[in-house]
Amino acid sequence: MTPMKLEVFTDLVCPWCYLSTPRVDRLERHFEIDVEWVFFPLHPETPPEGLALKDLFAGRTVDLEAAHARLKAMMESEGLQFNERRYTYNSRLAQELAKAFPQLRGRLYRAYFEEAKNIANPDILVAIAESEGVSAEAARRVLTERLSREAVDDDWRRARRYGVTGVPSFVAGGQMLVGAHPYETLERFVRAAGARSRSTLS
Repeated sequence: MTPMKLEVFTDLVCPWCYLSTPRVDRLERHFEIDVEWVFFPLHPETPPEGLALKDLFAGRTVDLEAAHARLKAMMESEGLQFNERRYTYNSRLAQELAKAFPQLRGRLYRAYFEEAKNIANPDILVAIAESEGVSAEAARRVLTERLSREAVDDDWRRARRYGVTGVPSFVAGGQMLVGAHPYETLERFVRAAGARSRSTLS
């Protein structure tokens, strides 16, 4: 039987998406599902040099220190590191790199959330790729020739077509679940969509 398809809409600068990655990994271990990571433009207007978080949330009553402390505790409960950041960065090039080399997705999350790296900077992206065994030449070619531009455009169009307005969003069996839900909620969602537990497979 064909595994159930689970589409996960995400952005590499979304903390709630990062928080959800171990939960999705757990779903993959427990259920016969085919996970597709689909990129979403969370803050596409962010300049390449970055934007201070205080400016990103200007006009909103957000206590950044309290929000960071809360997120840090939640991340640690999932085995993730979450260090303090002052800036957000444009994730478009990082998305294109991860589309070409899916094995880099986790490393790109860590570079941003653990190391506060500017993942809009092509040189930094090439170094990240090299650290995971991707040749610098191949990574730079993806970035300079924009080889994954259309693939990421397709992801963004799919998000609009589905009506995705926030991430993470999960789509399976014609249903959508929005937000960084606990594992148990995700498990109920995929079960309702028809996912089969691996323990019951013959």
